[in-house]
Amino acid sequence: MKTPDKEEFTLSVYSENHVGLLNQITTVFTRRHINIESLTTSESAITGIHKFTIVVFATADHIEKLAKQIEKRIDVLKVFVFRADEIIHQEIALYKVSTGSLLGGNEIEKLVRRYGARILEITPEFTVIEKTGHKEETQELFEKLDPYGVSQFVRSGRIAITKTKKELLENYLKKLETDQTQLN
Repeated sequence: MKTPDKEEFTLSVYSENHVGLLNQITTVFTRRHINIESLTTSESAITGIHKFTIVVFATADHIEKLAKQIEKRIDVLKVFVFRADEIIHQEIALYKVSTGSLLGGNEIEKLVRRYGARILEITPEFTVIEKTGHKEETQELFEKLDPYGVSQFVRSGRIAITKTKKELLENYLKKLETDQTQLN
């Protein structure tokens, strides 16, 4: 829940891909009473490493403690925390409307064009529309399409990349390797 003392943070959690890790990570949020607003997992740019992208509303103090707790998990390599201005992010939304609504006039077509959406599939029964953008944009298109009978609506979790030049995890791993070499 968004409150004046809380702000939106995006966490990038890098880990090996092991069964049960998602449960361990979400348990850290549960214990701290922090709700996950969005969660997406995928392979990262580094072979064998997976990335969890998690969006939460929290205070800066809570998010710092949360990141440290997550990093204590054996399979977690590193957690990076970002504010909105430090990342580029998107979500994808799919809307299912009856084809009859689409063919009954040109209003849906106008909305698709105005919102930069695209039609993915048209069958005699339904049409699927796709919109990529920020949550507010995909929600706004839903509200505009709803009077025409949206029978299904789904939005993905956030996907995000940093505005920095290189992958932060790559730099972190190189630093660990250098530090290890200097110790030996």
